[in-house]
Amino acid sequence: MKRRLAGREVHPIGLGCMNLSWAYATPPAHEVKVELLNKALDLGYDHFDTSNIYGGGKNEELLAEAIMHRRDEFLLASKCGIVVDGPKRGVDCSPESIAENLDKSLARLKTDHIDLYYMHRFDPKVPIADSVGAMVRAMEAGKIGAYGVSEWSAAHIREAHAVHPVAAVQPEYSLWTRNVELGVLNTCKELDIALVAFSSTGRGALGGALRDPSTLEEKDLRTKMPRFNAENWPKNLAVIEQFEALAKEVGVAPAQLANRWVLEQGDNVHAIPGTTSIAHMEENFHAATVEIPADAIAKAGEIINHSTVHGHRYHEAIRPTIDTEEFEDA
Repeated sequence: MKRRLAGREVHPIGLGCMNLSWAYATPPAHEVKVELLNKALDLGYDHFDTSNIYGGGKNEELLAEAIMHRRDEFLLASKCGIVVDGPKRGVDCSPESIAENLDKSLARLKTDHIDLYYMHRFDPKVPIADSVGAMVRAMEAGKIGAYGVSEWSAAHIREAHAVHPVAAVQPEYSLWTRNVELGVLNTCKELDIALVAFSSTGRGALGGALRDPSTLEEKDLRTKMPRFNAENWPKNLAVIEQFEALAKEVGVAPAQLANRWVLEQGDNVHAIPGTTSIAHMEENFHAATVEIPADAIAKAGEIINHSTVHGHRYHEAIRPTIDTEEFEDA
């Protein structure tokens, strides 16, 4: 059942930690976060994914307090490269920035080693060889075990891999976000790179709970995403309801069917769904092993795909930071 990632074998469902600190609804109470992270370890999660920007470093600090005393039980992944300064947003993958932010992350995480360290976005201002060189130096210094990239195109992944092998690529990938199928998925298979899918339940849209995005908190990033707006959501909800009916028919939770579909796209594919709910965390973990007929997994992909989903996955301001291939009608 375990799959290879950054030199070790891990469960194919990891825990995306972002929404424990940032981006969606108001995070749960601190003690709930700590309990969730430890229960995840107890259940068998052994891959935890964070970033320097999640909550302005608060997410890394949370992991340090909650689970770093159990450091030998899991693969730790973090990221650098996205710059968030108030309303300003950009990308900096210069060698100096990578080195500086790595040291800051290590300090916040209270560890001397991050197993997998990603460039969170592609930086067109910096030669790829220079950015990768900074990652190689960090590996040589023992600060990271391997490096990865997030939301990079197939061509740029190949260029980086030629400088030094890429251990993992982390794109958004789910039933309703298929951009990686335009090149990244096959590139990762060809080069034996792990593909770590974030938002594998479609930003929660495929989790069986969201019905009315207008009820989301104003700070929730989904309020600015076209797929959740008043024009597109009713159309998307119609196909989501078909998907939910399929999940019910085969006796699994919608999130389990969504996560399992992702895992079935290749033996090198992992998923890192995030949640603030202990029950959902347990549900997601078991998606890897619960019995689901192959024809149901195929049917899920027929119901929800690029052709049946309405709206771009990101709003206009974010799209320039995304390097992954786009569909022509995007």
